[in-house]
Amino acid sequence: MNGEKSELEGIELKKLKRVAIARVLLVFFILGLMFFLPAGTLRYWEGWAYLIYIAVPMTIFGAYMFKHDTKLLERRMRIHEKRKEQKLIQALGILPFLLTFIVPGFDRRFGWSNVPLPVTIAGMALVLLGYLMTLKVFMANRYASRIVEVDKGQKVITTGPYALVRHPMYVSIIIFYGASPLALSSYWALIPALSIIPVLIFRIIGEERELLQNLEGYREYTQKTRYRLVPGIW
Repeated sequence: MNGEKSELEGIELKKLKRVAIARVLLVFFILGLMFFLPAGTLRYWEGWAYLIYIAVPMTIFGAYMFKHDTKLLERRMRIHEKRKEQKLIQALGILPFLLTFIVPGFDRRFGWSNVPLPVTIAGMALVLLGYLMTLKVFMANRYASRIVEVDKGQKVITTGPYALVRHPMYVSIIIFYGASPLALSSYWALIPALSIIPVLIFRIIGEERELLQNLEGYREYTQKTRYRLVPGIW
C-alpha cells in the first residue's frame, strides 16, 4: 500500500510540475503578445528586458519550490475564488491588469510618452524589488495562496514582513504593478496600474473578514500589527 501511495503522490507531483511550467510559459507568451503586438515591432527593448528580469528570479524560485515546498506551489496554482465578493473583485481587476501591459506597447508605437532612460531603469529596479518582496513573503508564509481561503492547520504568521504590516504581499504587488509602466517607458499606463490599488483595498477588506472568522489567533494579531498596508496610515 505504501508503494502504491508513493507512486500516486509521484504522479500527482509530476502533474503539478507540468501544470506550473505550462502556466508560466503561457504567462510569458501572453505578456509578449501584450507588449509587442501593440508596439507593432519586436524592437521594443524595454519589453524584452521586462520579460528577462522577471523570468530569472521566477525560474530560480520555481525550482526551489519544486524541490522544497510543493505544497506552496500547489496553493499558488489555485486561481478560482470561492466567495462571490472575491470573484467580483477578481473580475474587476482583470481590465486594469490588461491595460497596464497593453498601453505601453501603443505608447511605444505612437510616441505618447517621453520617459527618460534613468526613469525607465528606476522603474525596472522597482519592479524587481516588488517581485523579490513577493518571494520574501512566500518564504515567510507557506499558506500564501492566490485565492482568499483558510487551509486546515493554517497558522497566523507574525514574523518577517508580517511584523510590519498585515498584508505585505499586496504591498509588493502595488510596487510591482505601479512601477511596471515606468519600466516599460509609459506614463499613460500609470492610470490603469494605479487603479489596481482600490481593487486590492476591497480585496483586503474581504480577506480580513474571512481571516477574522476562520483563522485562530488572527484577531489578536490585528491588535499587535495594527496596519494593513502602510504603517501609520492604513
